[in-house]
Amino acid sequence: MKLKRGTRRCKIKKGDQVIVITGRDRGKRGRVIEVVPDRGKVRVEGVAVVNRHLRADRARGRSAGIVEKEALIDISNVQLLDPDTGRGTRVRYQLNEDGTKTRVAVRSGAALDKA
Repeated sequence: MKLKRGTRRCKIKKGDQVIVITGRDRGKRGRVIEVVPDRGKVRVEGVAVVNRHLRADRARGRSAGIVEKEALIDISNVQLLDPDTGRGTRVRYQLNEDGTKTRVAVRSGAALDKA
């Protein structure tokens, strides 16, 4: 897998519970809907909600109107929720004896991946 210049692997995955640490939605919690690693962005449920004005499309059976949807926010603006404390935490990887890697909360040392 070739990474583009300026991108890194994401330690946040789809379905994770996160808290927004900066911006207009600071303090809000939600579940990650989508991760876009090459742009360094995430889409979080109920965070950064914007209005989209849609034109009617007969082919798709869609009527015109205003739809609310979540916008992408920068991945650096969210932190994973620690399952033990319920607060935001950084993530590190722990190497197991069988050679697999597990995501671990830095704050409490709790495993984040479901076994």
